[in-house]
Amino acid sequence: MPIEVESPEQLGYDTITNNLSESSVADRRLRDLGLDLDLDDLLLCYGDHLGDPLLRKAVAAGGEGLHPDHVLVTAGAAAALFCTATALLEPGDHAVVVRTNYATNLETPRAIGADLDVVDLCYEDGWRLDVERVAALVRDGATRLISVTQPHNPTGTMFDLATLDALVALAERTGAVLLVDETYRDLTHGDPLPVAATRAANVISVSSMSKAYGLPGLRIGWAVCQDAALGERLLAAKEQVLICGATLDERIAGTVLAARSTVLPPILDEVRRRLRIVREWLAAQAAFEWVEPSGGVVGLVRVRPEVALDSARFYDVLLAEHGTYVGPGHWFEVDDRHFRLGYGWPTEPELRAGLAALSAAAEAAAT
Repeated sequence: MPIEVESPEQLGYDTITNNLSESSVADRRLRDLGLDLDLDDLLLCYGDHLGDPLLRKAVAAGGEGLHPDHVLVTAGAAAALFCTATALLEPGDHAVVVRTNYATNLETPRAIGADLDVVDLCYEDGWRLDVERVAALVRDGATRLISVTQPHNPTGTMFDLATLDALVALAERTGAVLLVDETYRDLTHGDPLPVAATRAANVISVSSMSKAYGLPGLRIGWAVCQDAALGERLLAAKEQVLICGATLDERIAGTVLAARSTVLPPILDEVRRRLRIVREWLAAQAAFEWVEPSGGVVGLVRVRPEVALDSARFYDVLLAEHGTYVGPGHWFEVDDRHFRLGYGWPTEPELRAGLAALSAAAEAAAT
């Protein structure tokens, strides 16, 4: 997969005034956490290959019946997803991936040479996942991996517990492993689903400290799996990539996650307030629409079908004249009449200015 030259990191953050492309809450400084990290006596050695015990204990505490030994710490959720694909798939192996999806979940199986089938979600269905469509593609005894995200990126939509359990049952019945990317689970706007890995031994849950906690600079994620043999394979994949994680990063992450009951509520309150701002903007204009997110800090906005718009000019005007940036649809293998709008990362004034810029750019690009 070629590097995304249009990413904010490649463009340079100094070229963007209103960055609505990010998919996390605002980045945080250590002092913002209000925690006593007590790091002076930390030995900067090669760490536990599974990950810092304090961090694994904190991750396991988030799911009923989980044990720290069920947790494998990785360099961000992206590494957990990469390890899952490389541990489970060989050239020609079959996988089913629900799309749109995070690029690693699509590109890594493709790079391996896996036989990949996709199930495309649809706006007209409310981005709802139909398990029967997944089941129609799964090959009994031959499909190695079923990959979904929950809450979904980039739409922010969720499926219910019955759908999760139907996916688990499908994987168990056919001998597949179910991968659930749960990076936004801690940012669910209502009641979160249980950690998927608690539902069966053949399920891998993946998450991180990046999106919900605003700590992407720590590069801490994890995979959770109750099956010991599968866990060993994931560990072997990790050891081939990085041996072990950064001792300092893992200790900080463990301290933060252990205090999630105090760290997370104000973040959630602010995220939900930002969602109301976007909801009010959408209600007051006629060019765009979305299926309102149920979790996370992103939504997939689309230009209304009846609106004639020059998409290339829209993005050009948006950035060149208004300094505003969103994630264009091609990032997610949909057309550029869609874009991912991130409402948790910018400041409130930047969010409001960016929303106004979207309306102005749409007017300028009307055909």
